[in-house]
Amino acid sequence: MRSLLFKQLCYSQNRYLVKCISTQSPRVRFAPSPTGYLHLGGLRTALYNYLFAKSRGGSFILRIEDTDQTRKVEGSVEALVNDLEWAGIECNEGPGFKGEYGPYVQSERLNIYQEHINKLLENGSAYKCFCTERRLNILRRDAVKSQRIPKYDNRCRSLTPDEIKEKMDAGVPYCIRFKLTSDVQFFEDLIFGGIAYDVSLNEGDPVLMKSDGYPTYHFANVVDDHLMAITHVLRGVEWQISTTKHLLIYRAFGWTPPQFGHMPLIVNADGTKLSKRQSDVKVEDYRRNGIYPLALVNYITLSGGGFEHLPGAGVRLKSMEDLAEEFQIDKISSHPSRLNPDLLKECNRLEIKRRLKDETHTKSLITSLQETVTKTYPDHKLNLTEEHIKSVLNWSVSRISRVEELSSKKYGFLWILPKNTAKVDHELLKKVLDNLQVLEKFDQGSLKENLRSFSAENNVKFPALMKMLRSVISGLDEGPGVAEMMDLLGKDQSLERIKAVLRYVFVLFYENTFSFSSAPVDLPSIFKSI
Repeated sequence: MRSLLFKQLCYSQNRYLVKCISTQSPRVRFAPSPTGYLHLGGLRTALYNYLFAKSRGGSFILRIEDTDQTRKVEGSVEALVNDLEWAGIECNEGPGFKGEYGPYVQSERLNIYQEHINKLLENGSAYKCFCTERRLNILRRDAVKSQRIPKYDNRCRSLTPDEIKEKMDAGVPYCIRFKLTSDVQFFEDLIFGGIAYDVSLNEGDPVLMKSDGYPTYHFANVVDDHLMAITHVLRGVEWQISTTKHLLIYRAFGWTPPQFGHMPLIVNADGTKLSKRQSDVKVEDYRRNGIYPLALVNYITLSGGGFEHLPGAGVRLKSMEDLAEEFQIDKISSHPSRLNPDLLKECNRLEIKRRLKDETHTKSLITSLQETVTKTYPDHKLNLTEEHIKSVLNWSVSRISRVEELSSKKYGFLWILPKNTAKVDHELLKKVLDNLQVLEKFDQGSLKENLRSFSAENNVKFPALMKMLRSVISGLDEGPGVAEMMDLLGKDQSLERIKAVLRYVFVLFYENTFSFSSAPVDLPSIFKSI
C-alpha cells in the first residue's frame, strides 16, 4: 500500500503546536447519525473523505454516531450503506464490513466511553454536574433577558467531595462535564488555514456524558477518532467552531489530534442555503429521478472544488479512479459551493453516452426503457424491439438528460402511432406517399433533399408540407425535424403512419358520402392501394 508524507499537527509537552511528519497512510471516517436519509451534503462529505483516502492508499471508515437514541430512525443505517454503495463509495471498515477497530456503532461502545470518562474524572479534567433541567432553563432564560450569551455557569465545578458524595448517596441524577480552559486554541485547517478560538468565551463547561449513560457527540467523537487511529478529519464547516473544544479534550487525554479540514456549505445556485426540506437533496430522490451515480458524483465535484479545472475546458465525466487520482484537498475553496442544476443534466447526459458504449450497460438501458414505456402507454401497440430502442437511445443522447424523458408525451411518437387526423390534404399526402415509396435512401439527408424537391415540383410551400408531415408522423406541433423523425422511425414505420392517416381520411369520406346510399363500396380494395 502506497503512502505519502503528511503534515500532522501534534502537541508537544510545552502545549505548543508544532509541525511533524507522518509517513502513515491516512485513515479517514464518515460518521453520520442514523436520523433519516443521506442528503447531498452528507454524500459530499463521504465522497471527499473517500477520494482523499483512495488517492493516498488509505482507509475509509464508516462509523454510525447514534448516541442520540431519540432521533434514531429504523432502517436508516441500511439505507445509508445502500446509498454509499450505489454512489460507488467503498467502505474499508464499518458496520457489516471487516475491521480491527470495531464496534463501529457508538451505541455498542458504551463501555469504552465509560472507561475513558473515568480517566478524565480521575485526572481532574471532568466533573459530575447535578444541575436540574429546570435550573439550566432558568439560566438560559435569564441570559436571553439580559442580552448575554446563554451558557452554563460551571456551578458544580466547585462542589466539594463531601457535597458530591451526599448527592450521590441521595441518588440525584447527574451528567459529566468537561472543564474548559480559557486559553486560545489554534489549529491549521486543511481548507481554511489558521484558526484560533477561545471556546470558553462563549460556552460553559460542555456535557461529555449524559445522565442516561450515553456520551455526547463531542466526547464520543474524540474518543472514537483516537481509538480508530483516524489521521484526518474532513467534515462540514458547521463543526469548525467545535474543533478547538475537541482539541482541549485531546489534550486532557494526552493524545495527538488528527488533522482537521472543514468543507464549506453547499448552497443553491442563487446562494440560498440548501435545506433538507427541499425535494431534491436526498440521494434517494436523485436515484428515483433517473440520475446515475457517476453523474451525481461528478456533479458534486464540479460544485465543491478539489480539482484542477481549466477555463473553457467544458465538462468531462470522470471515473471514480480518475477523481481519486486528480483530487487535491488544497483545491477545495473555502467559499460556499454553489450548485448548478445544468451541470447535473450535462453530467447525466454524458453518463448515458458512456453507458451506450458498453454492451452490458446498453442492454440494461434498453430493458429499463422498455419497462418505462410499457408502463406509460399500457393500452397501445408499441414498437419496443431492441434494435429500435437502441437506435432511439443513440439518436436522443444529445437531446435528453434522463432516459425517462423518452417516455414523455414529447417523444410519444417514437413508440405509438399518433392520433389520426382529417385535417390534411389527402391528395397531396397520397402524392408524398407515392414519392417516398420509391425512395431508395431513407436517411435524414436524402429525405430532406427529396421533400424539398417534392415541394418545389408540386408548387407547395416547404414549411406547410413539413407541418402536415409532422402532424401525420408524430401528432406533434413541434419537436425534432421531420426528416430526422422519419430517419429514426425507419422507412416501413414512417410509410405505415402516412397510410394510417390516408385510411382514416377515406373512412371519413365513405361515411359522409355513402351514409344515405345503399350502393355497396369495396373499402378493402380502396385500402389495398394505400
